[in-house]
Amino acid sequence: MNDFTYQNKTKIVFGKNSENQLPQLIKKYGSKILLVYGGESIKEIGLYDKVTAMLNENQIEYFELSGIVPNPRLRKVYEGIDICRQQNIEFILAVGGGSVIDTAKAVALGFSYEGDVWDFFENRNEPEACLPVGVVLTIPAAGSESSENLVITKEDGLLKRGYGSEKLRPQFAIMNPETTYSLPFYQTACGISDMLAHIMERYFTKTEHVDVSDRLCEGLMRAIISNAKLVKQDPENYDARAEIMWAGTLAHSGLIGMGREEDWGSHAIEHELSAIYDIAHGAGLSIIFPAWMKHVYRENEERFVQFAQRVMNVELPNSMVYETIMEGISRLECFYTSLGLPTRLSAVGIDSSHLEEMAKKANSCGNFKKLDASDIYKIYKLALD
Repeated sequence: MNDFTYQNKTKIVFGKNSENQLPQLIKKYGSKILLVYGGESIKEIGLYDKVTAMLNENQIEYFELSGIVPNPRLRKVYEGIDICRQQNIEFILAVGGGSVIDTAKAVALGFSYEGDVWDFFENRNEPEACLPVGVVLTIPAAGSESSENLVITKEDGLLKRGYGSEKLRPQFAIMNPETTYSLPFYQTACGISDMLAHIMERYFTKTEHVDVSDRLCEGLMRAIISNAKLVKQDPENYDARAEIMWAGTLAHSGLIGMGREEDWGSHAIEHELSAIYDIAHGAGLSIIFPAWMKHVYRENEERFVQFAQRVMNVELPNSMVYETIMEGISRLECFYTSLGLPTRLSAVGIDSSHLEEMAKKANSCGNFKKLDASDIYKIYKLALD
């Protein structure tokens, strides 16, 4: 196990009617806020009216940045920064899922920075200060509600890039599983794929003697898989929704990666895919991750056997190493398929036109196996049909 330091400042407020605590949480940071959200979904479930009514009743002035879309765009970040500067905003409240939260974080990042906020995504600078951010989570997926990370797409050049800093962890995250009841199942499934990928990016490591975090990862993956089936059967199963919501937070809070080298090759490969084709991130990951596994498993066959046996319940003789690994990957693909997720690029209408371009843009990523453009191209090819 590697040495590590872990601290997560995000206060989690979890459960039914947890959003009622919002005013008292915000008032610690100011009374003039930017409210960031996506489209009509939070209005359709009554959450927008409930939140704005509480803000008005508690004399919290708010300005809005709406219309945030999946694979959030840099232009919206610029728009939010302008509003914050013009209105002397003191706090940013994100009501939504990962795209909304990441946009709020990027606005917070750029608020007091004199240069272009994109500088951070190009690793040209480090933030000295950020506006505080709070979250009302409505889509369990990205784990951005308590993580230090965010991902933004720059329209010019179709560049999808991530950035991380401890300064970007939200001050609080309100999490009421009831707000997820109305999510279309495909959106729920994409979120499940995303959180599984966050776990697997940490699970597939060459770091030795990490049994505690191995078991945490395995337990989370098994819990997600079993509760996904329950939610598919009954979208208003509170207990199953709660399990998935909490698992999504734990998957990307940083805790399960402590003491071990993480990979993140699959995410880098998928980012190029969704940057060009604008497919759902979770759908891209359900395509890319199995292909990545098939390409890299020889780097550490023992770990892939462990995954197959402990997570996917593969029971084959110990001598059948290759068969065990392939069966584990096959069962993962079958799980994705059972949720209505794609496992091949052809299933979402993507051909080989941009494979070389994407491979070059994602060049040099991953730690489990260092991937160059040639490796990445082979992974895209494995994912094609």
